[in-house]
Amino acid sequence: MRTEKNHFDTLKLIYSVGYGVSLAALLIAGLVFCCFRKLLCTRNYIHLHLFATLILRSLCVFIKDSVLFADRSTDHCTVSTLGCKAAVSFFHWCVLLNFSWLLVEALYLQTLLLFTFTHVGKLLWIYAAVGWGAPSVIVVIWILLKKQFDDEGCWDDLESRLWWIIKTPILLSIFTNFAIFLNISRIIVQKTKSTHVMQTEPQPYRTLVRSTLLLVPLFGLHYVVFALFPEHVGVKPRLYLELVLGSFQGFIVALLYCFLNGEVQKEIQRTVRKWWPEVKTNVVNLPTQEFIP
Repeated sequence: MRTEKNHFDTLKLIYSVGYGVSLAALLIAGLVFCCFRKLLCTRNYIHLHLFATLILRSLCVFIKDSVLFADRSTDHCTVSTLGCKAAVSFFHWCVLLNFSWLLVEALYLQTLLLFTFTHVGKLLWIYAAVGWGAPSVIVVIWILLKKQFDDEGCWDDLESRLWWIIKTPILLSIFTNFAIFLNISRIIVQKTKSTHVMQTEPQPYRTLVRSTLLLVPLFGLHYVVFALFPEHVGVKPRLYLELVLGSFQGFIVALLYCFLNGEVQKEIQRTVRKWWPEVKTNVVNLPTQEFIP
């Protein structure tokens, strides 16, 4: 029992650090996009929404932990307070928001690749309604049903049948993203071959690998591994994959789609040269700029 408690404490420490680092990186990335108005195209507006959901997810983890584990002498599974239920409900809402905007990112990129001349900017309002509206409706329905039919404990029972109200849209998002990921990988292969058809060197394949791997944190594809397994199967590997790796997802997304983005770096360079002309700056371009709009 003590060993298990120490294991959980270590795990909690690691994912707390991960969410803390992600929260700081996402706040800085969001501030960068908001400060440089030239960067606010449709693509980056969608990135900002994703950043916001990742920020909310980081915050809700800290709130949920502080409420559920405030009293170490009490088993949180037996606690049934309004604050505890509110924290769990807020947590589920934030998780659904995150998966919804991961799906929007995938759908947007798929739309750009398939329909070159589509006015995708007009779809932003539809994406916003799906990304924010659908999770809110789902969580409200779940809360009403929990209150009516399963008002026990802290509402964090994953064995409850009502858990499928939350889990089903998450699974749909995960596997839709996986299908889009495979299709985008196919498109990247075709573009790579057509662009480098006369080359015999392995450079196109290195570009392909980089381009494809950059989609993994954006679409949250690491969740596919345990998506169809019951909650009690592979608990320790699942915790490390979903909690530890998932906690650093926000940091990775901010790094790839803001800090290493060529457009962002050029805009920062332009500002630095404007105010400090004597400073020399270098741009490190995101290697997938050619393939990922």
